[in-house]
Amino acid sequence: MKFPALVAGLALAFSVSAQNGDTAFLAARDAFRSGNINKLEQAIAQLGNHELAPYAENYRLRMWIDKGDPSGMRDFLQRYDGSYVAEKLRADWVRWLGKRAMWPDLESEYAKVLAPEPDVTCYNQQARLARDDRSVLGEADKLWQSMLEPPEPCRPILDALVAAQRVSADDVWARARRQIEANRPGQARATLNYLPDSQMPEGKAFDSAVNSAMSYLVKQGSGNGSRAGRELAAIAVARLASSDPRQAADELDKLKGRLQDSERQWAWSQIALQGAKKHLSEAVDWYARAGKTPLSEEGHQWKVRAALRAQEWGVVRDAVQAMPPELAAKPEWVYWLGRALKAGGRTTEADTLFGQIAGQANFYGNLADEELERKVLPPPTAKAPTAEEQKAARDNAGLRRALAFFRNDMRTEAVKEWNWSLRGMNDRELLAAADLAKRNQIWDRAINTADRTKNEHDYTLRFLAPYGETVRPAAQNQALDDAWVYGLMRQESRFITSAKSNVGAAGLMQLMPATAKWVARKIGLRDFHQGKVHDTETNVLLGTTYMRLVMENLDNHPVLASAAYNAGPGRAKKWRADRPLEGAIYAETIPFSETRDYVKKVMSNAVYYSALFNGKPDSLKARLGTIAPRSGESFKDPDLP
Repeated sequence: MKFPALVAGLALAFSVSAQNGDTAFLAARDAFRSGNINKLEQAIAQLGNHELAPYAENYRLRMWIDKGDPSGMRDFLQRYDGSYVAEKLRADWVRWLGKRAMWPDLESEYAKVLAPEPDVTCYNQQARLARDDRSVLGEADKLWQSMLEPPEPCRPILDALVAAQRVSADDVWARARRQIEANRPGQARATLNYLPDSQMPEGKAFDSAVNSAMSYLVKQGSGNGSRAGRELAAIAVARLASSDPRQAADELDKLKGRLQDSERQWAWSQIALQGAKKHLSEAVDWYARAGKTPLSEEGHQWKVRAALRAQEWGVVRDAVQAMPPELAAKPEWVYWLGRALKAGGRTTEADTLFGQIAGQANFYGNLADEELERKVLPPPTAKAPTAEEQKAARDNAGLRRALAFFRNDMRTEAVKEWNWSLRGMNDRELLAAADLAKRNQIWDRAINTADRTKNEHDYTLRFLAPYGETVRPAAQNQALDDAWVYGLMRQESRFITSAKSNVGAAGLMQLMPATAKWVARKIGLRDFHQGKVHDTETNVLLGTTYMRLVMENLDNHPVLASAAYNAGPGRAKKWRADRPLEGAIYAETIPFSETRDYVKKVMSNAVYYSALFNGKPDSLKARLGTIAPRSGESFKDPDLP
């Protein structure tokens, strides 16, 4: 009978030890932040073998490196080689060396960085240029094309590219156009500084074209006919299109022959892009007027979306086939190309495309399965982790550090450490790590870790359903499909009760303060205050009530309600078409990328939750249904936020 008491005593001793170590670590962190080396040393002395002792030692080394004394750095990096804490320290060291142009040391350390960030890579490229490694210029070409807002260490690489005369005036204007399209006018102006002085646009004229587009077009037109004047006119048209594509089209027509083909066609592509995002019927024609002007990835995708809204399947086909191969290979465009071919009677080719993405646990994988008349079901569940596999997960140093961070409410650091520790894990190791997260009620890491498996899967981990005693009765009380409610919660918060977005949405169901207050008043919830939003029962009550109210105001359609939950009911209603629209097309053509991704994932999640809850397959196509045309009807509840 003494054995249980001994175990309990050991557990208590471990808990006290961990608590003391946590206190010492937090003291070390605070000392580092305040720059107090003496307090930092005192805290480190109390840490012993605590999981986060390497981070405290990292703090010490970072303080010494700032003083120009990196002694002890190599020993630390060797002892913790491959760990996240060593990776971040080595990257900081590379930055320190780069700022001081200590190129040989920098190259030596950079070679050991496992996942370099862009600025670290650019420091290494600077080091190679310093020893006249001209192969860097080939990499700089890619940087010129892809990085529209380069970090400061990358600018010398771009400067070297221009100095080597590998950038023409056409290249400069093309890069500036891409930056204008991406709404980075400041970066575009910096790019134009690479033009010869005689070809550079006047600064005030550029600012006017960007910030007062309509006024610029009225006063300047295409300027004096110079390249700079014509390009600024096209830029002004593009800027005007972001607010009013139709007015921009009228202004572009007025310019007629004053622009060259490349400038005029690019301007049409920008009008088409903005028109497609606003669901204007002219967008397909505007894209046709853009001719063969090179499109950005966003431009390519919105050309397809405009054609989908217009049900122009031939344009859908041609637009997908014109995409760069890497973009066209994404599941959404494989699926829509298949649909376009099927609409044209080329069913064998269509089925081949559907087969490429069928079986993937995502929105378009589900739809492809249904096109092939296959049922969407979770795969067979892998064997549970063995005792040995569970022990290996518990003993993993990186996972232990992550759990310590979670324990100390340092979620950002915890997630980075956890994700880094998963690198290179096989399916069995991932399942054991996901199980470890579940046992510690770290639901988001359990889900995200289980999501990574390739061949052995456990969808009860991928689609966890915690808080069932609260969520499912609440869904039933609101007459909501519990699979849809869980699908939305999984996407909103990954079941993190303390979750808070950068715009203030809080809790399991990510309620905005104004929405929570409105719903609480609507249902007569007494003594409500914002602090209660993180209470699980209150959050679920308010969230499911709002879901019901949104459903009732939007045709009882879960696609519209999902869009409304993320972006607001007014927008969800506005995004409907003038005619019935396939639910999948509505979802794909949502203008906000966050909401578009959100709706797809919520609806796919619901299919898997339904299958797990009910033990039988569900249909994503049936859930998506058809979106009724927009009408002049107002909301049943006009105050609905």
